[in-house]
Amino acid sequence: MPLPFLTADGVSDVDDDGDGDEILAHADQDRWRRPYRPGPWRVGIGALLLLLSAFMLLATMIVAFAGGWGGALVCLIAALAVVGSAVQILRVGVWVSPAGLRRVGFFVTRTTAWSEIGELRTVQQPVRWLGLPRTVQGQALTMSGQGGAEAPVLLTDHNADFLSRTEAFDRAADTVGAWADEYRPVTA
Repeated sequence: MPLPFLTADGVSDVDDDGDGDEILAHADQDRWRRPYRPGPWRVGIGALLLLLSAFMLLATMIVAFAGGWGGALVCLIAALAVVGSAVQILRVGVWVSPAGLRRVGFFVTRTTAWSEIGELRTVQQPVRWLGLPRTVQGQALTMSGQGGAEAPVLLTDHNADFLSRTEAFDRAADTVGAWADEYRPVTA
């Protein structure tokens, strides 16, 4: 099996058969995608929860080998809940597709069609620090509906994705705005 690699000028050494039937993941425009990378705080929290679940699964195995099936079942359910929480923490954020904008929260997911979005703007306001009750002054990407109703904040520069990464917040806000400009219907 030949192992292809790119040369210094970016040309692949593999013969191209020219059939063109491969569909790249980024070419599929109809799937939901996050317009930014998850931040280090979000990934770190998810990794710590997965590490905790590994220890919980080890405890499940030890309890099961000791013959405590009831305790093993409780440990297994708790470990699976921690794994599910870690996965959900990694999914939290703003997702976009040609169908609209989706805010994925830990417990609730809300989808808004592009036609229902009036304006996206970045404003200075008090924002929650890492999702905790403490608020600090920061930037937030907000969305207003067609009727002028304010929707909840989409992104902040102090959440788990953008804490101490203001350039990444600006790029993400611009990307969400570009998706809105591309897919929001033009009003006459």
